[in-house]
Amino acid sequence: MKTLVIIPAYNEEGAIVETIHNLKKECPEADYVIVNDCSKDRTLEICRKNNFNVLNLPVNLGIGGAVQTGYRYAYENDYDVAIQMDADGQHDPQYISQLVAKIEEGNDFVIGSRFLEKEGFQSTLIRRMGINLYAGIIKLLTKKKITDTTSGYRAAGKKIIALFARNYPVDYPEPETNAFIAKNNFKIVEIPMKMKQRDSGVSSITPIKSIYYAVKVGLAVMLSCIFKNREVEV
Repeated sequence: MKTLVIIPAYNEEGAIVETIHNLKKECPEADYVIVNDCSKDRTLEICRKNNFNVLNLPVNLGIGGAVQTGYRYAYENDYDVAIQMDADGQHDPQYISQLVAKIEEGNDFVIGSRFLEKEGFQSTLIRRMGINLYAGIIKLLTKKKITDTTSGYRAAGKKIIALFARNYPVDYPEPETNAFIAKNNFKIVEIPMKMKQRDSGVSSITPIKSIYYAVKVGLAVMLSCIFKNREVEV
């Protein structure tokens, strides 16, 4: 299947080279695009110096806007599968073939989960509490169990690519999009993965932001579960 790996990047000068080299080594058959979200460091300079495939955003759109840019690129270039992968080295590209295989089996969306086998980096205690909260809301309102609701290592088939190219949440979108997909009866599955701590850089979610994040995303997840979106019928 024609596969694109979407790599949103903001201030990832310390990790982007190794991330792309590992991707090319493990999955040379897949295309990739780095979406540079108006980084303030040397991320864009390094990408251009190494002739990496990069889309440069002239203003900072945040994670949602950067990822949606990748989905629009995938949609406009007729990719069968779009895979989100972090630029910071947390996501091992060896799992890409497994993600694609699950799409080939007829699933619409595949999530790489840290918690199915509980191996590798398991995130911080505060974040795990948030992950469990979102998982509980989704299960209560959709009857579908998603263990890793904030995983950014995900694969989308053509239907989801088309939807995300048109509409995608702006802030910390993973739990909200998971709820949307579950509510609208798309075929969604998880596969076990080991994830690593970031190689460099700083997470955008600070301890102070965590409280705001938990309230905002919790409400967004509930709304996504309660209301179906007419766009899925287009």
